[in-house]
Amino acid sequence: MKQQNYNNHIRWYKWHHFVLYPILTALTVITFMCAKNDVPNRSLWAMLCIVVFLIGALSFMLRQHYSLVNQNRVVRLELRFRYYVLTQKRFEEVENKLSKGQIYALRFASDAEFPALVNRALKEKLSSDEIKRAIKNWLPDDMRV
Repeated sequence: MKQQNYNNHIRWYKWHHFVLYPILTALTVITFMCAKNDVPNRSLWAMLCIVVFLIGALSFMLRQHYSLVNQNRVVRLELRFRYYVLTQKRFEEVENKLSKGQIYALRFASDAEFPALVNRALKEKLSSDEIKRAIKNWLPDDMRV
């Protein structure tokens, strides 16, 4: 596997991104066009178009929601443990001053950079993107959703 860094840290789930969603998008477009052109059955096609669109939207939201909520909990626990091991201080005190995006971006920092980057994020109010760009030694997260 290629070493993870800022430029390649986004993960694609091939089944959803390249099979299911293109098919649902095509079906939505087809049913919309049929609703537009088939006047006698317009209501039927419009309803089918709405159903196909809702199936796609719901599958995306549920797939993302359940897995990301769980992943975010695990990331917070990992950062709490790492921060305590590295600083002998509880991360919860710092965690409440950081946004969720900042916290999740910090997970990519190596142990050598992590405590200093936490302090810098607090002092300079770095965005999650700025935190990721500031990381010199990227700690890969290959098990992300």
